[in-house]
Amino acid sequence: MSKDQLIIFDTTLRDGEQSPGASMTRDEKVHIAKMLEKMRVDVIEAGFAIASPGDFAAVKAVAEAVKDSTICSLARANDADIDAAGEAIAPANSGRIHTFIATSPIHMKYKLRMEPDAVVERAVDAIKRASRYTDNIEFSCEDASRTEFDFMCRIIERVIDAGATTINIPDTVGYGEPNQYGDTMGRLIANIPNSDKAIFSVHCHNDLGLAVANSLSAVMQGARQVECTINGLGERAGNASLEELVMAIKTRHDLFNVQTNIDTTQIVPTSRLVSSITGFPVQPNKAIVGANAFAHESGIHQDGVLKHRETYEIMSAESVGWNTNRLVLGKHSGRAAFKARLEELGYGFEEQADINEVFARFKQLADKKHEIFDEDLHALMNENIDTEVINAYQLVYLDASSKTGEKPTAKLVINDFEGVEKSSEAEGSGTVDAAFKAIEAVVNSGCELTLYTVNAVTEGTDSIGGVTVRLEKNGHIVNGQGANTDIIVASAEAYLDALNLMKSGLLKAHPQHQGV
Repeated sequence: MSKDQLIIFDTTLRDGEQSPGASMTRDEKVHIAKMLEKMRVDVIEAGFAIASPGDFAAVKAVAEAVKDSTICSLARANDADIDAAGEAIAPANSGRIHTFIATSPIHMKYKLRMEPDAVVERAVDAIKRASRYTDNIEFSCEDASRTEFDFMCRIIERVIDAGATTINIPDTVGYGEPNQYGDTMGRLIANIPNSDKAIFSVHCHNDLGLAVANSLSAVMQGARQVECTINGLGERAGNASLEELVMAIKTRHDLFNVQTNIDTTQIVPTSRLVSSITGFPVQPNKAIVGANAFAHESGIHQDGVLKHRETYEIMSAESVGWNTNRLVLGKHSGRAAFKARLEELGYGFEEQADINEVFARFKQLADKKHEIFDEDLHALMNENIDTEVINAYQLVYLDASSKTGEKPTAKLVINDFEGVEKSSEAEGSGTVDAAFKAIEAVVNSGCELTLYTVNAVTEGTDSIGGVTVRLEKNGHIVNGQGANTDIIVASAEAYLDALNLMKSGLLKAHPQHQGV
């Protein structure tokens, strides 16, 4: 590999999924993975194969679906984990096993309860085990930021000798600081005798808001792989953001003398897809992918941009996919144009009946608003990602009322899983609350509402509203999606969608697994 080539390792499907409530189904993971492949991400960490049968199946499905990117599975440093990872990535054109063990004194003493010598031997054995499945093996020193430098040198030298080809130095708890973290990376590369036989990698968490800064500092000191996620998803405060890392490197090539393979025009479409699937809206002022990232309200700024864009913009909106994904569809658009646009956004259809159903709903939406944008299409398609879902509950009728000085009410009719229409009426603190209580009066699900978000995904008062409802029951969560120009209707549809997911068994157990 060229010394100026930076490998982009995306862990949205693994570490990003460990964001509370961000679990994804197998089909959702495959869909995101295909978009990451289209973006030309080098390595996709598809999951933690040993975690559950569902995670194993998801990693294997991604390995089967993706042809151009390397597919990776995480594994602890033990035989069962590594065997599961090796079997899951077997279908991939290019597969990698990413194994790890904690190396900081506090982790070794209190979590592993192992002596340092035993940790080294466990790591070496893990690399040898992984070599039965692939010669592309990554090793991580979990909690590297709090690991003693000499011990880190020792264990890394041994695992490289054993066959590790990538060495990851994760800032697992977001403790690092750019100068210190970058300096540690440079010292490791300079002091480990066989460091030239491996690629050094970084994996930074954002607990202090320094994940991107720490990653870039390490790149300047010789790291040639960065591990990151779309929209900065990840445990706690998240991971280093792929879009911020890639565009910082591209924009400041004078400082970062490296290049990536990323097709940056796919950044915004992929960000929107991940947001729609996880139900996590992107904050408006988020760098690169936020709605305000290229907006100018100040009169001075507007004047400058009109005269010469680069007065206030250091990159173009088009370069990250803002304008390239603004194809406008409407009620006069044909099926071919509609299908072609969905395929560009990463959606595929196995049966003609599938496209017919979605196209019919597209026409219904187009009758309500003049222009249909890609954001609308993502919202529409959310209801079709899990094609196995049985539409047990369907909204037939909804009448919500809110008047000053009176208690909001909602009257509705639901078609239940036996095809029987059932009506209900309830009061609430607002019309949405009243609608949810009316639904529960019919279904009595026993679920707890843990998240409700509304996102106006396009501009204007006729914007389609994207609603996410998260329900939890018996340790399982589901994210229901609703999309409608009427927010109350969208909310009721999202709640029913979540109930359908819960009933159909497409549950998401929260993946709070041990990991780097």
